[in-house]
Amino acid sequence: MKICAVELRSNEAVICLLSLQNGMFDIPQCRTQKFIMEDSLDNQQMRDFQFAFKKLLDDYQVDKVVIRNRETRGKFAGSAVGFKLESAIQLIPDVDVNFMTNADIKQKLKRNPMAIDFRDTGLRQFQEAAFTTGYAFLSR
Repeated sequence: MKICAVELRSNEAVICLLSLQNGMFDIPQCRTQKFIMEDSLDNQQMRDFQFAFKKLLDDYQVDKVVIRNRETRGKFAGSAVGFKLESAIQLIPDVDVNFMTNADIKQKLKRNPMAIDFRDTGLRQFQEAAFTTGYAFLSR
């Protein structure tokens, strides 16, 4: 199973591709690490984001998208643009979208700690939250 884990921050969607086969995790190379939304009020830019995201999923033959849940209120609340990006991803036809809360992620990581240090994955530091979301999802 190949997944695309997503962390939404303000006006960007940070992604990490992960797959699990025969108990082995793989982090395939990907042409992009994040999508940035410059103007959330521009309908065409939102359509372009959705098209580019769908194209990436098709090109890398991704089975599922896993989005890290964000708070709706309070200090760590997600931005309005982030929620629009989340909706755009959810509305892509024929894409299986799942969500994981921070509590779920912590629980999965406690039961199945990562075998390697994040720095050894070859990913960028800003992808760590997306990576841990994907790892936790696949560690069921």
